[in-house]
Formats: sequence, C-alpha cells, structure tokens
Amino acid sequence: MTHFAAPEAIPVILDVDTGVDDALALLFAFAHPGINVLGISCVAGNASLERVVENTLRILDVADAPYIPVAAGARRPLLEPARSAAHVHGEGGLGTLQLPPSDRHAEPISSIELMHKLIQASPHPVTLVALAPQTNLALLLRQYPDVVDNIERIVFMGGSTTVGNATAVAEFNVWHDPEAAAIVLDSGVPTFMYGLDVFNQVAIPEHVASALMHSDSDLAYVVGQLLGNRIALGSGRNADYTGLIGDAGALCALVDPGALQTAMLPLRVQLSGYGRGQTLVDKRTHPGEDIMHGLAGEWEAAEVALDVDVDRYVRLFLDTLGLGSALPLSK
Repeated sequence: MTHFAAPEAIPVILDVDTGVDDALALLFAFAHPGINVLGISCVAGNASLERVVENTLRILDVADAPYIPVAAGARRPLLEPARSAAHVHGEGGLGTLQLPPSDRHAEPISSIELMHKLIQASPHPVTLVALAPQTNLALLLRQYPDVVDNIERIVFMGGSTTVGNATAVAEFNVWHDPEAAAIVLDSGVPTFMYGLDVFNQVAIPEHVASALMHSDSDLAYVVGQLLGNRIALGSGRNADYTGLIGDAGALCALVDPGALQTAMLPLRVQLSGYGRGQTLVDKRTHPGEDIMHGLAGEWEAAEVALDVDVDRYVRLFLDTLGLGSALPLSK
C-alpha cells in the first residue's frame, strides 16, 4: 500500500502514542490521497515511549509507507508520572498483534525539534493532528511560539462533552496530561476536538473484522486484528468486542468534515479535584448567572464534534484502505 498524496493534500504532522487505534489511524493516513504526512511525533501514553516508537515504525512497514521522519518526544506528562494503558492496548501496545521488527529508525533529534523544523520548512500551513496526550505539542508551543504562524489548526482526539473513560468525566488523552491540553487550547491556534462523543460511535461490525482477519491480505489481517482487540473493562467482566476505529476517526474528520455535526463552543480543561482532565464544554444557548455576574472566568473557543454519520465514516475508513469489499458481508 504505497502512499500517493494528491497535490492539494493537507500537510499534516501526526502526534501519536501508537497503540491499537493509533495504528489504524496511521494506516488510514498513508492510504488517503488527501493527507500528506510530513512527519510523526511520538509520546508516551498508550505504551512507553520506546514501544510507541517501535510500534510506529512497524506500522509504517505494514502501510508500505515511503520514508517519513519519526522522532521520540516526551516520556511522561508535564507534571504527572507516566501511567500504563496496558489493560486496553496490551503490554506491547498493539493488543495481541505481533509484527516483525522494522529496519526503519527514529530520527536522532527530539520530536519537538522535528516538528519545529517541519513546520518552519513547509510552504503551506501545517495541520497538527494529536492522537495522544498533548505533551509534545505543549512543549513545542512553549519552546517555539513562533510556529503558530505556520500552523493551520490543531485537530485533537481527546475530551468529551459527556462521560469520560479514564474517569467518570475525563477522557484518557486529556486526563493523562491536562496541563498540556490546557496549554495547547490557550495557544491561539484554532483547535478542533474529536472527542468521545463521536469516538465511541464509529465501529466496524464484528463479522467484517472477522472476515478481514481471515483474509489472505497482510493489510486486511492487521486491520482485522487491531479491530478485534478485546478489552476487559474490570475484574470479572468479559472482554467485549467494540470494533472502534478510534483515532482514525479524527483523520476521517480531517478529510470528510461534512459527516460530522459540530459547533464552536467555549471549552476549558479542569486541572484540579476529581474532575481533573475533564473538558468542560459550555453548550448553553443563553448566558447563565456565572456570566451575568462575571464569575465564569476565561474560556477558549474550539470547534467540537457532537455527532457523526457512522456508516459514512465506516465506509470511508474501509474504502480508503481498499477493504470495502468486506463491508456488505452478511453475518
């Protein structure tokens, strides 16, 4: 699956913590002609930084991607210790999927230096797509604030307007480093939040994933294995099939925004108490007492995805990877 970006393709830098759904997103990015991946920044999150880098390089092999610079960034959040997500992504980060080591190598510079270099060199404004805790992006924006002049916008998978998954109210990527998310939101760069409201909807039917796993195609097998990763959410509970394309949905949003219902809304990140890591989204249509009495404080405005045409993104995902023939299979 060789990547051919169209001349008008969106120049993108991906910031990943390559676990199961980051892998699906990487495969989609390299298959879609409307996305021109300039480089990949790695951060600890779903797995350790070393595993994230290695997983990323191995997935690039699966994608038959051309040379793309990959660099390692932060090993831990700005303030908190790193926390394992092995209960979701497995100890290796890719569930039960085993891939051979890659001959590719990470760049000898940090991902912050790589992003700065790529942004400064791009003839067109770059879109940053954060599929991970936003530690690297926060460090970039603090160390090189001049990059904002050549950033089109930041699309991030993270947050929620309703429930969380890391806690009752906080989504994992933001919860893992809330200070970083707050810095990015406050940077002045336009931001787009692809949160759990849509993330948890876009799923591939189990019979399709099973068909992919039993395909003769190496790519189909890998995608099927990733989709089929089962998560045991708590002691004594069954490991249920979800089939979520996860982070890949944020890239679907990049190339097909019309499938989403979105709104520009006030947004802030909660930094203390049990609500730490929660994205507070103000969906009120009329000002409340906090606003009327000057108690609301500062909020940033962000475009927030609220709902999604699930079938449209399922088809987009599978068709982009050349796997759409598996979609109509009956159960």
